[in-house]
Amino acid sequence: MDKSKQYKIFSDPIHGFISVPKGIILKLIDHPYVQRLRRIRQLGLGYLVFPAAEHTRFSHAIGALELGQRVLKNLREKDTTISEAELTGTLIAILLHDVGHGPLSHTLEHTLIKDFNHEMMSLRIMEELNREFDGALDTAIQIFTDQYPKKFLHQLISSQLDIDRLDYLKRDSFFTGVSEGSVGINRILKTMRVFKGNVVIEKKGIYAVENYILSRRLMYMQVYLHKTVLSADSLLRKIIFRVQFLIEKGEKIEVPSACLNFFLHHKPSARKMITPLMFDHYVGMDDHDVYICIKRWAKSHDPILADLSTRFLNRNLFRSTFLEKRQKKAAMQKVLKETRSALKKMGLPHDETSASFYIDYDESYSEAYKYESESIWILDDNEKAIEFSKAADTKHIIALTKPVVKPYLVHMKGVLPGVN
Repeated sequence: MDKSKQYKIFSDPIHGFISVPKGIILKLIDHPYVQRLRRIRQLGLGYLVFPAAEHTRFSHAIGALELGQRVLKNLREKDTTISEAELTGTLIAILLHDVGHGPLSHTLEHTLIKDFNHEMMSLRIMEELNREFDGALDTAIQIFTDQYPKKFLHQLISSQLDIDRLDYLKRDSFFTGVSEGSVGINRILKTMRVFKGNVVIEKKGIYAVENYILSRRLMYMQVYLHKTVLSADSLLRKIIFRVQFLIEKGEKIEVPSACLNFFLHHKPSARKMITPLMFDHYVGMDDHDVYICIKRWAKSHDPILADLSTRFLNRNLFRSTFLEKRQKKAAMQKVLKETRSALKKMGLPHDETSASFYIDYDESYSEAYKYESESIWILDDNEKAIEFSKAADTKHIIALTKPVVKPYLVHMKGVLPGVN
């Protein structure tokens, strides 16, 4: 039999040609739940700063699947016992790890549903697919939820050095043009081993891991937490909050997307469970639902909603200014006063409530390496696993273990929050 007929080939600019085995994995890729990821940008609003960052959650899922195939093949070659069922289950879990993302990825993750994160929906979608495919995802779900006896399989999906991060760092670096995020993926994958039931890195891979941790820090600073990306995220959330505010006031706001309309009106919570109604509306949404609504809201009868939506469409974004925590109160008071004055000059409502939709305060947070809770282990020459920060020759790695928290204020251009 021609082996080429047993696989479907995807061409990827990051990993080259990706061979996907026909069967359950390809059926899952072709499923509407996974195809929906083609319509969700990997970096959310990052394209407003990095013009080529138009890549999707789908390309990331396929890329992660490829890295999963490579590392599992490598582990087998190093005499790690992995059955066909475990291989397939792990690859399914890797493929579907981000299937629960909503419109624009992380931007609206905590806005549309209370007490929610995308991992909850990923699991819920996997459970739905498992029913549809008559239990074919049993092993994948056990691995995804860390209930499978072989813990190292879950570590490949979720850990300090997992397949998800290896793909998105390389992919996001490529599409943003930020070369500092480029990671030596193959070196890391080739030096992975299973030692006493856990994934470790052989000593010869230590510098590749060091580069990986540094790349994470740099990508967070230069891409994921870029000040303009933060301001764009804030503007979009303010638009959503304004719509909800108007709905609560009893005003009629047209919402062209039935799925988004459900979340705006009901403001559901996932604390107890993801209900069938929440699920159906969620998997029916993608980036397009948000954009079609914003285009309509740009012509809204509400001047604040119309102005915010027009700003978003035309990339007339707010500014982000980083502050010290002690400056928050004084900066907020100054910005509120100046914002009200600016809105008055523009002929827009300028009461405190209206002005609040033009001001936002938050804190960006990044942690390149959590060595206390989830360590990376290096296997030394004496077959002993050593925590990475203790094994590394360079001591600056310890500095990268400290979280970086940066308070910031989002405000209109020309409104200056500077205080002593």
